[in-house]
Amino acid sequence: MNMKLTGADIICECLVEQGVDTVFGYPGGAALNTYDALYKYSDRITHILTAHEQGASHAADGYARSTGKTGVVITTSGPGATNIVTGLATANIDSIPLVAITANVTRDQLGRDSFQEVDIVNIVKPITKGSFLITKVEDLAPTLRKAFKLANDGRKGPVLVDVPKDITAALCEFEPLVPETPSRDEIANPDCIARVQEMIRKSRRPMIYAGGGIISADACEEFRQFAELIDAPVCCSLMGLGCLPAAHRLCVGNIGMHGGYETGMMTAGCDLIIAVGARFSDRVAGDRERFGEQAKIVQLEIDKNEINKNVKVDEYILGDAKNILQALLNGLEQQEHNVWMAKIEEWRHSLDNITKPFSDYPFPEEIIGAVNELKADDDIIATDVGQHQMWVAQYAKIEKDKTLLTSGGMGTMGFGMGAAIGAQVSHPDKRVFLFTGDGSFHMNLNELVTMKSYDLPVVVLVMNNTVLGMVRQWQKLFYGSRFSQTDPHRATDFVKLANAFGVEGMRITKSEEIMPTLKKALEMNTTVVIDCQISPDANVLPMIPPGKTVNEIVTSM
Repeated sequence: MNMKLTGADIICECLVEQGVDTVFGYPGGAALNTYDALYKYSDRITHILTAHEQGASHAADGYARSTGKTGVVITTSGPGATNIVTGLATANIDSIPLVAITANVTRDQLGRDSFQEVDIVNIVKPITKGSFLITKVEDLAPTLRKAFKLANDGRKGPVLVDVPKDITAALCEFEPLVPETPSRDEIANPDCIARVQEMIRKSRRPMIYAGGGIISADACEEFRQFAELIDAPVCCSLMGLGCLPAAHRLCVGNIGMHGGYETGMMTAGCDLIIAVGARFSDRVAGDRERFGEQAKIVQLEIDKNEINKNVKVDEYILGDAKNILQALLNGLEQQEHNVWMAKIEEWRHSLDNITKPFSDYPFPEEIIGAVNELKADDDIIATDVGQHQMWVAQYAKIEKDKTLLTSGGMGTMGFGMGAAIGAQVSHPDKRVFLFTGDGSFHMNLNELVTMKSYDLPVVVLVMNNTVLGMVRQWQKLFYGSRFSQTDPHRATDFVKLANAFGVEGMRITKSEEIMPTLKKALEMNTTVVIDCQISPDANVLPMIPPGKTVNEIVTSM
């Protein structure tokens, strides 16, 4: 049945039509009509008001990562639109489905350097799957529907729709439609299935490099069956953590610069590498010419642009990960690699006897270990970026997909606060833990007001070493300990800061305080900031220097 609606009402109708129940954003002059419509649709669409548009974009991203749905962020024009650029870039490189709806000045003011006017469509072209300016109200609904489809088809990612203010006021006939189901890419080269199966049969030392594409494709069950069938150890990229439970006998841990010694040795000693939904980033491959040079490499990938982009492969299968894994399972016999698995177990424990330097501070792994004990398997961990992020990758027990939210490719400091908000809003029955550093926390701590305003029971653990730890660690290793601008001497009292936002603040200064403090924080069932005072000399080890291999691994500093 056709209805005559304003453009603003059409935006809301399209959101409802696409199954959107929650949006994140910040109002402004050019977006007034849209926000007036959101007021009328508040019984069907929950709007979360953040303190800053960047926080809204990261919250929409965290919502998408933790639910598998499409995140939606709505902003006004000009700075409102440009403030989400970092959030779009973060979602783009990690393949997160996001739709951004930005307002703009009226059509007659476009191109005149009008107040709060910016050409956001062209600004974001390199970091989105598509960006569209609406010039006719009749195009609004079709373009919004196209945006949601594009965000979810193939390799997922963000899409932006820019809507001039007069479009949101204009009337247009609107006909509700059933949303299109996102297509699942068929296998483009099915003749390769048999060849890859034969490579698996011949392998004696296989390994799987698992990426976020497995989680994006909702293929974790097929992946588990595949790994078990070929009896291959699994190492994960940051984005892939959780695709196989950490407790699974085949799960070895994360791979790359700060992966375990065993994952490095496994990469250097295997005879077959099967990369599933992973892109061989520089932080994983290191020296791309020598990465797995002794092995055959197979890439299972949805994006043809990723084939041979970073590492040359011997074979590839192009298509949706779920479809590919199902095809490989069909007709493949059970494999066994007991000797190989035993060798990996030996490597796993080869650094156990390295003495940890004495410290009066709590060790990061103790804090993360306590969270492991207290959290349920389906509780969610969000991180910012830096040393704390790598410690989480090393020590947190991620047992389920969509329970680790971290900026893998963009490395966005300040991502965690918004991501934790998006996750907690969408999962009120789960606990959300945010691991952040004092450097990252300072970037978006304003979003504490959002957590408090919506009474979100996020436990924020600030791994406070008073320095910009990861950059300082590189300065220590590669720049002769010349600590340029990584010891900022900030005097922020995080407990008092939390209290100023109306939030509970606590502090951990000794190991014996960790468990009682965490238990108390969880019992409060409200937003809590915990200042975890760790040593400025705590380092993320082991570490493979950039562009190097496991042969140059650093195990002590």
